[in-house]
Amino acid sequence: MVESSYSDQQFLEYVIKSIVDSPDDVKIERQVDEMGVLLTLRVNPKDMGQVVGRQGSTAKAIRSLLKIVGIKNNARVNLKIEEPEGGRRSRSPQGDSGESRDMGATSVGKVIDDLKRDL
Repeated sequence: MVESSYSDQQFLEYVIKSIVDSPDDVKIERQVDEMGVLLTLRVNPKDMGQVVGRQGSTAKAIRSLLKIVGIKNNARVNLKIEEPEGGRRSRSPQGDSGESRDMGATSVGKVIDDLKRDL
C-alpha cells in the first residue's frame, strides 16, 4: 500500500527524467493536504522548455496523465512547475511592463470611443 501512495511521484519522476537532458537535476517534492496531493517539480533551467513544451502542451499532457494516476489511487493530484531563478521572463501581477499596460489602455480607449460613435 505504501508504494501505491507514492505512485504519482514515481510516475512523474520517470516521465520527466525521460524527456530532460539533465535527469540528475530533477527534484520532486510531494505534499499532501486536504486539497489532495501537490507535486512540485524543479528541473535544470536548460530543461524547462522540454518540460513545458510549445505553448505549455507538454506540461498540460503531463498534468492530464497525473490526474488519471490520481483517479486510480483515489486522490487529486496537482503539478506545480517551479520556474528557475533568472528565468526567461519575470512574472508580475501587473503584467510584464508599463508599456504593455499603456498600449492596452489605449486600445481599450479606442474601442470605447468607437462604440460611442456608433451610438
